[in-house]
Amino acid sequence: MRNWTHHYARINGIQMHYVEEGQGPLVLLLHGFPHTWFSWRHQITALAEAGYRVVAPDLRGMGQTEAPQELAAYRADVITADLVGLLDHLGEQQAVVSGIDYGMFAAYDLAAEHPERVRALIGLQYAGLPHYDALPSQIEIERGKEAFNHMAYYHVDPQGARTDYDAHPREIIAKIFHVLSTDGDFAAVHANPPGTPYRQALPQPPSLPWSWLGEWELEAYVSDFARSGFGGGINWYRVADLNWEYRNARAAGKSTVPYYFLGSETDLQLAEQYGEGIHAQLDAQHEDVRQVATVPGGGYLIAMERAAEVTEYFLAFLHDMDRVSV
Repeated sequence: MRNWTHHYARINGIQMHYVEEGQGPLVLLLHGFPHTWFSWRHQITALAEAGYRVVAPDLRGMGQTEAPQELAAYRADVITADLVGLLDHLGEQQAVVSGIDYGMFAAYDLAAEHPERVRALIGLQYAGLPHYDALPSQIEIERGKEAFNHMAYYHVDPQGARTDYDAHPREIIAKIFHVLSTDGDFAAVHANPPGTPYRQALPQPPSLPWSWLGEWELEAYVSDFARSGFGGGINWYRVADLNWEYRNARAAGKSTVPYYFLGSETDLQLAEQYGEGIHAQLDAQHEDVRQVATVPGGGYLIAMERAAEVTEYFLAFLHDMDRVSV
């Protein structure tokens, strides 16, 4: 029985929506794009029933949270201020924080800037913040000259992407979700020539239901993005240059908070990032790595695709942290 409670609050100058369940130590779950709080639907109740206060917000620009137009409103320090403001609003000094996709980057930025507010990090798929040796837009646009590159697409034609997505919310969300799943083939996306719109580059997914997503679940995303539009989510990509400059100026070193990592054995993106060197990557970016685990099967979206296993590992990490903290 789910006991989700929806809240709206004025935080850091925007109207934020978040979902809450349970009582106990706070666990903050952050989504990516094109997601909402709903991507954590399988974990919220399970963690709450285990004795935790679980909060999953809609991050700025997506879902039912306000979507400012200006690009600088999505810079890492602004997102971090959103999260600090949310913790203050909740009356909590600290939280265990995890994230999917851009939500994981937001968690890492929060730990870098305010380690006193992060009780622990649970890394999901990404070991740390993205690394570029030059402006991300320049690198991605150059890559996009050889074959389709969705990162280049967002930098070169953001308005075209927004207009296309806003007109086809169901199609773009279903296609992105499926291509990132264990049954998807992202290599087929890169096989398209430069200049192809992302929606057209994505393979056609099979009809719903899938093993991990039903029609009503897809509708939960579609209805929110049909209302908010996709401009805010696209800005999370477009702000990459501003974030690169900001993070370089910040010069944050290793994270110092307790750290746990969970990845998928079959996620292409994880394999491309780390190969056999995941432990070395983690040790280079986090001082206090407690546990590292992988979920067999599942793609990039393991919190939904392998929900039970992800929940089990999250609970094991939380219990280990509680045990060590006593």
